[in-house]
Amino acid sequence: MASGSGPCWPRRRAGDSVGRLAIKLRLYNTLSRRIEEFQPREPGIVRLYSCGPTVYRYAHIGNLRTYLMVDWLRRTLEGLGYRVVHVKNITDVGHMRQEQLERGEDKVIAAALAEGKTPQEIAQFYTDAFLRDEARLNILPAHHFPRASDHVPEMIELVRLLVDRGYAYEREGNVYFEVARFPDYGKLSGQLAEGLEEGVRVEADPLKRDPRDFTLWKAAEPGRLLRWSSPWGEGFPGWHIECSAMAMKYLGRPLDIHTGGVDNVFPHHEDEIAQSEAAYGAPFVRYWVHGQHLLVDGVKMAKSTGNVYTLEDLEKRGFEPLAFRYLCATVHYRRRMNFTWAALRAAQRGLLRLRLHAQDSGARGRPSPSQRREADEARRRFWAALCADLSVPRALAVAWSVARSSLPPYLKRQLLLEFDSVLGLDLARPPEPPIVPDDVRSLAEERARLRRDGRYAEADALRSRLHSLGYEVRDGRQGSSVLPRPAWLAPAGTIASSADVPSLLHEAPACPFTVSLLARDDRPEVERCLDSVLRWLGDRGEVIVVDNGSTDDTGPWLDDLAEREPRLRLFHADHFLGTAAARNVALRQGRGAIFVLLDVSVELTGDVFSHLQGLLADPSVGIVGRWGLRTSDLREFHETDSPGEVDAVEGYIMALRREVLREVAPLDEKFRFYRHLDLDLSFAVRARGLRLLCDPSLPVRRHAHSEWERTAPEDRERLSKRNFYRFLHKWGHRQDLLARPV
Repeated sequence: MASGSGPCWPRRRAGDSVGRLAIKLRLYNTLSRRIEEFQPREPGIVRLYSCGPTVYRYAHIGNLRTYLMVDWLRRTLEGLGYRVVHVKNITDVGHMRQEQLERGEDKVIAAALAEGKTPQEIAQFYTDAFLRDEARLNILPAHHFPRASDHVPEMIELVRLLVDRGYAYEREGNVYFEVARFPDYGKLSGQLAEGLEEGVRVEADPLKRDPRDFTLWKAAEPGRLLRWSSPWGEGFPGWHIECSAMAMKYLGRPLDIHTGGVDNVFPHHEDEIAQSEAAYGAPFVRYWVHGQHLLVDGVKMAKSTGNVYTLEDLEKRGFEPLAFRYLCATVHYRRRMNFTWAALRAAQRGLLRLRLHAQDSGARGRPSPSQRREADEARRRFWAALCADLSVPRALAVAWSVARSSLPPYLKRQLLLEFDSVLGLDLARPPEPPIVPDDVRSLAEERARLRRDGRYAEADALRSRLHSLGYEVRDGRQGSSVLPRPAWLAPAGTIASSADVPSLLHEAPACPFTVSLLARDDRPEVERCLDSVLRWLGDRGEVIVVDNGSTDDTGPWLDDLAEREPRLRLFHADHFLGTAAARNVALRQGRGAIFVLLDVSVELTGDVFSHLQGLLADPSVGIVGRWGLRTSDLREFHETDSPGEVDAVEGYIMALRREVLREVAPLDEKFRFYRHLDLDLSFAVRARGLRLLCDPSLPVRRHAHSEWERTAPEDRERLSKRNFYRFLHKWGHRQDLLARPV
């Protein structure tokens, strides 16, 4: 694997001083639940272990945020003069069971196996991808990248030691750690052993003496390619035993620092402590350091919800990887970080501007005493921030204070590059000169002449043309300049969140109806629905379509239609916002007296709008729809085709008055998947004392739901459950809201 080398700044005596002031590193220790002064077991040397990647998928940006935290920690330690020995494991033994692969639960791995690739080849592919990602983020390579598959003998020996000492037992070729035998179990996570649930990531195992016991060695199932001989038969190591065996082999006992994400605290790190300390009767790790979660648009990342991003996804949008590093530097590692594309664009701008400040310009000279004092004080504040539980955001703020200061440019550069030895933002990189083709430059010069002649309308037309070609014009005192429009800027007219559009709900209605449609791929379905709406709407209102991150030709087709259809208002999202957030765009922008939320799987076959207008004339009615739901316990809902009052209206078609929306909007944007969002909205309206009506006479036809069809069965269940639990948490106690309480 790769070997790492330390940063190139001058060494200082370990833990002694930075600049002229003694500063001690203090870190939050998950084990003690407090910030402690860091003291390694051996003066001057830090033994650092990081939970590395499981290499059967690409690392996502949440994983990479954790590795950035470790990099800043290591750079800080080395900047303080410590010699760091850093180990980051590679999990490549293939914990996914063979039957899961055969069912296609990991389609990438299943496809690779179908192509004849070996598990080792697949693991090497993703290992290489991970190392490239780390290099692009300026993450210093660990000194050791031990592969789990190369250290199975050490794992078997550790398991054998636990069996011999009475902490583990064997059942049918599986070996389990007996949690009840280790009284300190739970000391890291804070969970009491008696109340712990099973510490594994799969279904309950009937071979265990106690559900809390965890697996040290697993018997190989039929067809498994990666398997090893052991005293208990052929099998493979458990997930937790790998880190203990490799960490202690390369770093000894105890480790100074063990890092990972907060999701590793239980069960992974809790189990590491139990098996390591039970085996050797001594502490395993002195300081546990964990990074918090990264959210995307305010919710947890999940492949099935379409909000998992890799570094390649960022680069495809024109961002440089270090813009993500800069963004992570703005949020403390123990705080949740909410990733949005708008935030990444701001980070890219900030990074480019900070680099401009770090460029070498101006005459060199000897700094004055006051300038030296100012520089020393900035250096002290920078290192004090890092030593205060690795506060990289405060350190970055110090760098900006230097950039904006009145210090001479050469002194600014000197300080910023010293700070960059920890920040790792490549501040010395000079800006790339813009490349402007001659024909584009000629257009810009023609525009400038038109402006000088006072022909502003023609000049503005040329400006729009330049913009469409991917260039922007800047007018200043020194004249006009033309520059390539950065690829990372959002295309004109796109939105990154529902908050990007102003809310008009407080205004008086400007038309009878607003119809809200969400488009996400599957142009034929969108076209069928939209054609039927425009046919029956007439001149009674508007249609707002939110293109919710389509990747096919749906977006261009909608653009073309919007140019010809004045009733259509179109919003393009620069990524998949989630169903509720995309609906909120239409709710904020709609100008109708009545809003019709329509799913594109529905086709209008007659004048729906007159029907809806008549039903909603009754002020006691809150929502009207074609399909209703009934429940007796708020746990099970059944579709009904009977006319009259219902407990909820299904989201295929829901109509409600503007004044009702003012009370219940915005929709809860944690509902990224469409399922059960209709329940949440229905009960929000019922809580206002309004009735919900089902009218089977509405002239509509329901077709197959393409979003449901293209969602994998296991994802359907998981996403539906997640949304239903969200609904149940909010409304499960409100039996009083049912149409017929039981």
